[in-house]
Amino acid sequence: MALQGNVALVTGASRGIGAAVAKALAAQGAAVAVNYFGSEAAAKTVVAEIQAAGGRALAVRADARDRAQVEAMAAAVQAELGPIGILVLNAAISFPMKGFLDYPWEAFEAKVLGEMGAAFHGCRAVVPQMLARQKAGADGGAIIAITSGLARNPGWGFCAHSAGKAALEGFVRALAFELGPMGIRVNAVAPGLTLTDATANLPEKNKQAAAEHTPLRRNGRAEDIAEAVVGILQAGFVTGATLPVNGGGYAF
Repeated sequence: MALQGNVALVTGASRGIGAAVAKALAAQGAAVAVNYFGSEAAAKTVVAEIQAAGGRALAVRADARDRAQVEAMAAAVQAELGPIGILVLNAAISFPMKGFLDYPWEAFEAKVLGEMGAAFHGCRAVVPQMLARQKAGADGGAIIAITSGLARNPGWGFCAHSAGKAALEGFVRALAFELGPMGIRVNAVAPGLTLTDATANLPEKNKQAAAEHTPLRRNGRAEDIAEAVVGILQAGFVTGATLPVNGGGYAF
């Protein structure tokens, strides 16, 4: 129960990686706010599972790209669970898969600005709560952004996704530099191909090819990413880092 007494907000936590992260943090003792945008039933299922295991959780709706909604969400979490000490930026920003020459600027802009807006608004709303916790004697806060291996190893059709996630990793390093003296750590986790509903329609041959390019010879699971998030939270001298969680896919 390494996170006992802490409050975590996980954006985009109704399913997939976000849901796995929410449940993992709760298993370590954190009270968890499960953010969702359109999947209320799924978010409430995650909350029910956490509560059934003896944890504390709250489902809270907000569009992570909308400043006013994010600020209202952060205030609601603080009122219900207490000041937030952990923020996991996982909200998914959808995008079309197209080659660059066919990519509409509007879709590219929406993806990149959506990624950055969700990160910027989330951090601006939560960091003051982290600083208030410190004044009350608590440990410093921690922010973890879920990025993507495609930020560094792009593939066809992912130009907007790669650009948005690469920008997010740059933002993580900048915040680590600025917020470190305040006792707040900022890191990123970069999954490889992970088997969730978001990748369910990917052709099986693509999944197999990705698995064969990793030393562990398999695709990732949402639980693998959640374990990495918990590990970074417990590593108190790590900040400004991006941890690849891809079965060793970067190594060879």
